[in-house]
Amino acid sequence: MKTFDAIIVGAGFAGMYMLHRLRGLGLSARVLEAGDGVGGTWYWNRYPGARCDVQSMDYSFSFSDELQQEWEWSEKYATQPELLRYANHVADRFDLRRDIQFGTRVARAAYDETTARWHIETASGETFAARFYIMATGCLSVPKEIDIPGAESFAGATYHTADWPRDGVDFSGQRVAVIGTGSSAIQSIPIIASQAADLTVFQRTPAFSLPAFNRPLDAEEVRSWKAHYAEHREKSRYSLFGVPDFPMDKSAHDVAPAERTATYEAGWSGGTLIALLQSYNDLLTDEAANETAAEFVRNKIRAIVDDPEVAETLCPKSFPIGAKRLCLDTNYYATYNQPHVHLVDVRKTPIEAITPQGIRTSDGEREFDAIVFATGFDAMTGAVVNVDIRGRDGLGLKDKWEAGPRTYLGLTVAGFPNLFLITGPGSPSVMSNMIISIEQHVEWISDCLSWMREHGHAVIEAESAAEDGWVAHVNEVADATLLPKANSWYMGANVPGKPRVFMPYIGGCGPYRQQCEKVVAEGYSGFRFADEDALALPASAG
Repeated sequence: MKTFDAIIVGAGFAGMYMLHRLRGLGLSARVLEAGDGVGGTWYWNRYPGARCDVQSMDYSFSFSDELQQEWEWSEKYATQPELLRYANHVADRFDLRRDIQFGTRVARAAYDETTARWHIETASGETFAARFYIMATGCLSVPKEIDIPGAESFAGATYHTADWPRDGVDFSGQRVAVIGTGSSAIQSIPIIASQAADLTVFQRTPAFSLPAFNRPLDAEEVRSWKAHYAEHREKSRYSLFGVPDFPMDKSAHDVAPAERTATYEAGWSGGTLIALLQSYNDLLTDEAANETAAEFVRNKIRAIVDDPEVAETLCPKSFPIGAKRLCLDTNYYATYNQPHVHLVDVRKTPIEAITPQGIRTSDGEREFDAIVFATGFDAMTGAVVNVDIRGRDGLGLKDKWEAGPRTYLGLTVAGFPNLFLITGPGSPSVMSNMIISIEQHVEWISDCLSWMREHGHAVIEAESAAEDGWVAHVNEVADATLLPKANSWYMGANVPGKPRVFMPYIGGCGPYRQQCEKVVAEGYSGFRFADEDALALPASAG
């Protein structure tokens, strides 16, 4: 058994930065990564058109000014290959690979109360022991299982956007089906359509998508960003979504329709996820206000798509805009104007089965040469509970989370000492620029471990009462918005049998950061500690 101060699971941006910070504390750490390289989501997701939906200059590390000054992004929104090159550059620049073990999937982890150590076992049977166990597995890293009857029977080629062939796919001359219209589908469909002889998209629920207006970055723009990075990053850290906020001092009801439309037009043209949603201060809390923005986007879809029936099918009407994550696209809606591109509304004509020749719906069978599954992820919790994690008295984390995830600050779990989650449920995570949230969590954890060492503490554990209070707060904040009204992956609604609980914290990056700072200022309120000479803490009260 190999022993370290900390075991980190995952070599994406969170795992890499966590390793760098722990090294700075003089702690021994090993990163266990299932893939053969660094990059996390940008290692696995290589489907055509994959790119970040946060601007490149924002979606990058800020902990090293040298790093952010030296790296040159080529586009407003970086593609997957460029993001993967960036991840590899970070790994090389900080010499991280020597402490990363690739091709290693963690199967189980159990806490030993007598030694205050986590015992970790991999799928191959290799074992590790560590004082601290840190899950840096990402929020969108476990693909949702294909639950369509007959999926295994298809005689043609099948692909999943989360497990794309490394050498790419050429669909030239093929009849292709895409199942799903989430972000990965919206990014890939225009590119697949440019190759395929015939493309049919099977849509269950349409998504709200805004134009990215992607473009190359010019040198003067980059110089301006880099000259003001310090101020820009500080604004981002205390913003709502992890990028500098737009002013929101008016209700959508306070202005005339013409002014409101002009404001939405500016948001639409802004080419970002949040510009339109931050047009007014009540778009995520007032249904009538939200509907004005939703109808604006629907009218944009109707103006782009030539066929009125297809346009209406592409218009989301069953949930408020913003209640599901917005998508950014390049020519997505215009793709449906091409004569070889077809749209099937599976709410009206449900998929009954996949057959050896293609896909059978309620109105007949369509034959295909290839099927692309863009069916999403078991978000937020999938990668965590896929590992059999056992805390005090053998309690399984999956069992504790049976009715939905419970954390304190999205960082820790009562009954699981010395376990940390980076961007876990109950934190801003997917409701934010992930890099900003990753850096905040990694720095909070490393500062906490430093503080523990200074005070002679060996064990940290969230108190049950603090966890209960935080879960109640997360739910209260979510319920004050329109977001729980959608059957979204935020709610776990895309995975059959998964509890319907709003998992991220919607209160904003800035307010969340201030709460974490308050906890520290109060001597880590809500946590219990044990010293080196008293390792075994009693079971958490409550």
